[in-house]
Amino acid sequence: MTMYQNFDKSLERRFIRYAKIDTQSDPESPTCPSTEKQKKLGILLVKELLALGLTDAEIDDNGYVYATIPANTDKPVPVICFCSHMDTSPDCSGENVVPIIHSNYQGEDLILPDDRSIIIKLLEHKDLQHQIGHDIITASGTTLLGADNKAGIAEIMEAAAFLVKNPDIQHGVIKILFTPDEEIGRGVDKVDLNKLSADFAYTIDGETLGSIEDETFSADGATLTINGVSSHPGFAKGKMESAIKILAEVLVALPKDKLTPETTSGKEGFIHPVGVKGQVEQAEAQFIIRDFTDEKLAEHENLLKETVENVMKNYPNSTYNLNIAAQYRNMKQVLDQHPKIIEYGIEAIERAGVKAKKQSIRGGTDGSRLSFMGLPCPNIFAGEHAFHSKQEWVSVQDMEKAVQTIINIACIWEENS
Repeated sequence: MTMYQNFDKSLERRFIRYAKIDTQSDPESPTCPSTEKQKKLGILLVKELLALGLTDAEIDDNGYVYATIPANTDKPVPVICFCSHMDTSPDCSGENVVPIIHSNYQGEDLILPDDRSIIIKLLEHKDLQHQIGHDIITASGTTLLGADNKAGIAEIMEAAAFLVKNPDIQHGVIKILFTPDEEIGRGVDKVDLNKLSADFAYTIDGETLGSIEDETFSADGATLTINGVSSHPGFAKGKMESAIKILAEVLVALPKDKLTPETTSGKEGFIHPVGVKGQVEQAEAQFIIRDFTDEKLAEHENLLKETVENVMKNYPNSTYNLNIAAQYRNMKQVLDQHPKIIEYGIEAIERAGVKAKKQSIRGGTDGSRLSFMGLPCPNIFAGEHAFHSKQEWVSVQDMEKAVQTIINIACIWEENS
């Protein structure tokens, strides 16, 4: 099989071209996409896909990009989709990104020139130990880089270009999907699965070289509203029950040495307050609740409810409302029914000369929701690290391995059909 080679540095040039476009999403916006600027990248990608000869490439009104690489085999092969998201996180600025290539990395701390207090330290970024001799791309110190998930987009685009230019490599129909608003949890809200018409998919949005993720958190959101009793503060004795203070008591009563993001790792879940607002009469807290099983998720929600009820016993004239809404579920529940997706993904990684590592995500991906919408979809590494921060970085050589993995997946499905 022909191996992908990044001879003319087209991969890093492609990635840098995408990284320079500000595509930050906005959780406060009700529109889809949440920011119009995401379409700027989508329009560029469609132009490049059309230039490759993918005649059906398009961007729809909601900012989703679709394209098809036609099959070049007579075999009936399942239709495989490769998916990445165009938006970058609202947590850190993505405006005026200046990507910098640190060639032939030799283990030094990377001091970013536009803010020299931003240092990517070898001791703090363990994966840098495996990057000696690689070319590392960072931003300049004032923004995130956007490798989450423009590394994935560049890798899919590079693999598409390679397959189009090498028609001797046989594959079935391949679908390409680029989504908006993944970072704010809306990445597949408006996806047209009929238009996509794929059997299985892979998101290219993982971190460490060789990782394939078949498991995510199961996730719920909770809104706790406390209805207190307001009174003029000069005449409040025996009357006022401040919703702000009641809510503060609830937050203080929740566990501190467990069930929090800062005290958990691996397969441990948490109850995490992410926003608070309020006045004396009414106060509100938003929570995210996470674990790997639905049973554990229910336990955490019961603990939250019990905590609230214990606090409320001291405030007889106040009431509360706890509203819990499902966000996404552990995609392993679906993927375990389709073992070939993971099996072929692992084989594709190892054919690229990389040891595959099956992992769980302490988070979610577009693939979580796609899996439950009828499109089973694990997550493959893109090489992105320290995402959502000014210390974000990616290795060109890791990205090359991701491109080869995508090509290998397409081949393996054809070979086994």
